[in-house]
Amino acid sequence: MPTPTDFFAIDMRVGTVLTAAAFPEARKPSLTMEIDFGPELGVRRSSAQVTMHYTPEQLVGRRVVAVVNIGERRIAGFVSQCLVLGAMPDPAEVVLLSPDRAVANGTRIG
Repeated sequence: MPTPTDFFAIDMRVGTVLTAAAFPEARKPSLTMEIDFGPELGVRRSSAQVTMHYTPEQLVGRRVVAVVNIGERRIAGFVSQCLVLGAMPDPAEVVLLSPDRAVANGTRIG
């Protein structure tokens, strides 16, 4: 069973989506994003299966929550550097998590 120590080892941060684009090379419908996590972490790239509810245009400027310390993952030639988090009412549906008030990019989630 995971412990509080396990939970706090996961580094979750708030970032702002700078760019988003369709990712036709992915096996499942996905978008790629560049996300600004502030001066400490900089800009990171991510691929996410969020096409059911979001278009690239809807994501640009949106604040998201992502895990930033789980390493890189190569997806169809694209290097994903963080994991954007969302609620999943079913396996194919992702509703992105975001703070309900403005906070700085890079703000920790805890």
